[in-house]
Amino acid sequence: MARKTEPGQIPTKEEIMEFIRGFEGGKVTKRDIARAFGVKGPDKVHLKKALRELSEDGILSKDTSHALRPADRLPGVQVVEFAGLTKQGEVLVKPVNFEGGGEVPIIFLKEKKRGRGKGGPALGRGDRALVRLTHIKDEPPTYKAMVLKVLKPGPSAVMGIFHGNENGGRIHPVDKKNRDEYWVDRDDTAGAKEGELVLADPVNSRRQMGPKRARVKERLDDISSAKAISMIAIHAHDIPYEFPDDVIKEAEAAKPVDLKGRTDLRDIPLITIDPADARDHDDAIWAEADPDPENKGGWHTIVAIADVAHYVKPESKLDREALKRGNSCYFPDRVVPMLPEALSADLCSLMPGVERACMAVHMWFDSKGRKIRHKFVRGLMKSAANVSYTEAQAAIDGTPSDLTGPLLEPVLKPLWGAFKSIMEARAKREPLDLDLPERRVEINEDGHVTGITLRDRFDAHRVVEEFMISANVCAAEEMEKHHLPTMYRIHEEPPMEKLESLRDFLATMDLNLAKGAVMMPRLFNGILHKVKDTPQEHLINDVVLRSQTQAYYGPDNMGHFGLALPRYAHFTSPIRRYADLIVHRGLIRALKLGKDGMTDLEVEELAAIGEQISNTERRAMAAERDSTDRYLANYLSDQVGKEFVGRITGVTRFGLFVSLEPSGGDGLIPISEIGADYYELDEAHHRLVGERFGEVFRLGDRVEVRLEEANKFTGGLKLSLVGEGNLPDFVEKGGKRAPKLAKRHDRPRGAKGGKPKGKGRGGSKPGKPGTSRRTR
Repeated sequence: MARKTEPGQIPTKEEIMEFIRGFEGGKVTKRDIARAFGVKGPDKVHLKKALRELSEDGILSKDTSHALRPADRLPGVQVVEFAGLTKQGEVLVKPVNFEGGGEVPIIFLKEKKRGRGKGGPALGRGDRALVRLTHIKDEPPTYKAMVLKVLKPGPSAVMGIFHGNENGGRIHPVDKKNRDEYWVDRDDTAGAKEGELVLADPVNSRRQMGPKRARVKERLDDISSAKAISMIAIHAHDIPYEFPDDVIKEAEAAKPVDLKGRTDLRDIPLITIDPADARDHDDAIWAEADPDPENKGGWHTIVAIADVAHYVKPESKLDREALKRGNSCYFPDRVVPMLPEALSADLCSLMPGVERACMAVHMWFDSKGRKIRHKFVRGLMKSAANVSYTEAQAAIDGTPSDLTGPLLEPVLKPLWGAFKSIMEARAKREPLDLDLPERRVEINEDGHVTGITLRDRFDAHRVVEEFMISANVCAAEEMEKHHLPTMYRIHEEPPMEKLESLRDFLATMDLNLAKGAVMMPRLFNGILHKVKDTPQEHLINDVVLRSQTQAYYGPDNMGHFGLALPRYAHFTSPIRRYADLIVHRGLIRALKLGKDGMTDLEVEELAAIGEQISNTERRAMAAERDSTDRYLANYLSDQVGKEFVGRITGVTRFGLFVSLEPSGGDGLIPISEIGADYYELDEAHHRLVGERFGEVFRLGDRVEVRLEEANKFTGGLKLSLVGEGNLPDFVEKGGKRAPKLAKRHDRPRGAKGGKPKGKGRGGSKPGKPGTSRRTR
């Protein structure tokens, strides 16, 4: 039992750790500690400091769900794999990626109960599962695990390039980690041709010698086609892309809804505004000048979202598959959807002129864009039109089309009026204002890449974004109002160590990040505005982005730093994000809008669900980025030898990462190819500095490069410097560039005849500049 402190006192670090080690209420948070020790008011600042110091000392760790634990204990939610059986027949599991060092913990698998009299499925050799751990004792480290989700991969399919003839052939995997070669019998080639990308199943064979065997199950066309490129990324990141038959049947059995129990929104001209190539339409918007005389100059708006919760019930086959996927994945030539096409492209897509079930929120704003009130309803709507961003912007700019002309006065202009009002409130809030251009891969009818461009950015995009942000805030507020847990979208403020590094770097450029001030996005914005349209703009944007934490999902509200919002939850895209579906179910339960709301089991598992969908989101981002890299390498493969202007996006001990302009392709200049010098990595200032000649290569610098290699299969680009290195208006004057020396032994050496200390070629590739999803 924790002692009650006197006002103005906080527990010692020893008392905090004793409490955390003995806590028996599941996960322990800062709030639990404060409540147990009676810490209130200003004393919470000191408690937060003590917890931070314990973390910095390596004594305390924090999971992504903000559960605190001793650093020598495992996180509360883990992916484990079957490890064997005890003599009593109990299942033992082990963490898949155990990095704790020392003794591997003992984990007993506990039978899972689902409240229906059924135990959880048993794990066997090769099986994995997502589990929640309960600590039992420290010596030896022992836990019991409850299965949250079984992850049964089965035999992994092999993707590779087929080489052979009428007698059979061999498959060389495209996965760089798979060094095996697979033999394919003549009857198992499925007609695959020389150099074709194929998907094959490994075949168990009694043969003890020779290569492994496989059977081609799908031919994926020419390796240079867009279909092949995206399939490589999908396979490499283990993204489920085929729905089980029973999931498809469940989706196809769904029927349209009627008006019973719903609010009739069919006469309101809600419209969807999406990219011209959008494959689903899950949000519609509408606005009018508020007729209430008490709100002069104010606005009444509606955001209507597809009612996915009506079709995807908790614990259904559709639900389990959606949670497994976590989100849809978007590639230039295809979408790997979270839900089958019968829902994502039909019953849950807000198509024009068709009645669709929706969850809608009415929002009222005053003339300054401040939200006065909101109201959620479960409705039936009929979209008046699907308009592209380009069409909507053109209409507002004075060139309406046959589609947008009739919508201009009654629909589009009120939307823009409400938007301008909301933007006033946004300007006072000052969310983080990073400039993050987005690439667009253009593909022709034959499936080949024809160009890489930057996506256009109009006010029309911001209109939709601001309406969606407002609706998401309303969802979080509504759940808190009813004192029910929900799935927050969390973006924490930057950690202290990153801020200190950023502050030191900015100081070298005569830019000041206030020390000791409450950290707010506006402090970063002030710096970004100072360098707007200057040579340093890209550099400062990159460095500020890298100082930010990555957004994630969880049930503990920690606010959204990037948007400068105290609470935020994703509500507006349940077709493509499981988090939004959970929020919809929470609202249905809170407002008693049906029997298909959030279940007690989901409430208990919110932390684990948040962990799962945060991981699938990162997986999707990595796959999408990987596919774009491969498209770029494919597009640039016939331009090897050509010279480009690029910008340094990564500085490491083994070389420079450079993004080519205008395509955005990212390539590596190995450190051995930079010049005659030995280059020392100055991490604090994001630069390489030549020891002999003083040449400096810094993050954000523009350089002239030559494309030496473009690997279609891995997406890798190899570059070399051209001319005088940094372009004159970006170079930091540090000395004359030396000509390359012909042999390595001609290079300068340290006092003992070896490489100067700290100038090796080790290290790992840094993360690439983040996308807007990092903080959105």
